[in-house]
Amino acid sequence: MVHQSPRSSAEYVDLMEQWGRHFTCIAPDTPGFGQSDSLPGEPDIADFADALVEALDAIGVRQCPAYGFHSGGIILMTAVKRHPRRFVCLAIGGYAVWTPDELALFGDSYLPPFRPTPYGEHLAWLWNRMLEQSWFFPWFDLRDETRLPGAHADLARVQQAVMEMLDAGDAYRAGYGAVLRAPRDIPPVNAHVPPVLITAYAGDPLQAHIGRLGDLPAGWVARKVASPAQHQEDSLAFLLKHGGSGLCPPLAEDEREGWLRIHGTTIHWRGERGAAVLALHRPASELAEPLAGEVAIDAPGHGLSEAFGAIDSIMREAAAQLEVRGIRFPPAPPGDPAQLYPCLTPDRFGAHLLRAWGAARAEALFQPWYSADKDHAILIDPAALAPGAIASRARARLRAGDAAIPYHHYLQTLNGETQ
Repeated sequence: MVHQSPRSSAEYVDLMEQWGRHFTCIAPDTPGFGQSDSLPGEPDIADFADALVEALDAIGVRQCPAYGFHSGGIILMTAVKRHPRRFVCLAIGGYAVWTPDELALFGDSYLPPFRPTPYGEHLAWLWNRMLEQSWFFPWFDLRDETRLPGAHADLARVQQAVMEMLDAGDAYRAGYGAVLRAPRDIPPVNAHVPPVLITAYAGDPLQAHIGRLGDLPAGWVARKVASPAQHQEDSLAFLLKHGGSGLCPPLAEDEREGWLRIHGTTIHWRGERGAAVLALHRPASELAEPLAGEVAIDAPGHGLSEAFGAIDSIMREAAAQLEVRGIRFPPAPPGDPAQLYPCLTPDRFGAHLLRAWGAARAEALFQPWYSADKDHAILIDPAALAPGAIASRARARLRAGDAAIPYHHYLQTLNGETQ
């Protein structure tokens, strides 16, 4: 399952739960998005398609059905042309066939650089860009003719897209740009390729592109559908018809990184199983690269770990599953937790992003960060004030959100007992 740009595999969480009754669903982060590293140099669409096939090699999947939406469909289409025997069938949601005028309109405006600025101005742009991309297409072309019928101000959806862009950073331009520049050469009608279904629902700006596809190979179908639900239903039916259901045992974990299931929640870890020490991070931050002989986890609700109430039992069970001999607890930061961790619930105008940035910047200048006076000034570390460093801390705060305060209280209860 290949995601669209500039998103990540997280967009498929709900769909994987539905389709997981029929398939073992695997959704990689394409290079440069989510938790995947970028490809070197200036990659083109063939590089992204080949990287997908290399990922299948790495996890031992020789052949499978596949699904992709928008950019994910472009990557899969390229992969099936280059490696037709690796796929049983494809289901694609919306396949873009741009005219020269449309490509000229995109130009450099569609993919501006995305780099942190010292005072967080880039976050105001990011919030509004992600908010308005459901209002207009392209998002920067504000005309009545470009309005989309499915406009929304769903804060949870906007926040998810914002967080995925914060993960990708400026690397989003390489992946998205490769998709926009990709040739739209549908295989000839006599090509020996697996069956493909292309659908686009009403309200998807790519529905009009169904009529641009031209003649299709045998076994290929392209049609317009009424709704996102129908697109997903038709896609699933097509995948089951041509690919059959397929469940396989869990894939082998990376030896130095993975996820634990504890009391129904997922905890992210990195390092060495059986290490001497389980290293924990401070509230509103996330795990650092573990030292030799250590393993680290993202505390519940932080980083890539899910939130859960029973923090102590999570920690102890994580230590047991990772077979460590001890836990290193950081001290609780000085200050009032209610002020240390301001509310970061998504705001209609994106103000929560600036709150996270302001706190992340000020904590490099004062301790506690909210006491901006001479008595609480700390020595300045220029590296901590670099925009990239502030961006990392602000993103960690946004990921933690309300989970930071209970974790802080948990560390406070251990003060003097485990130091």
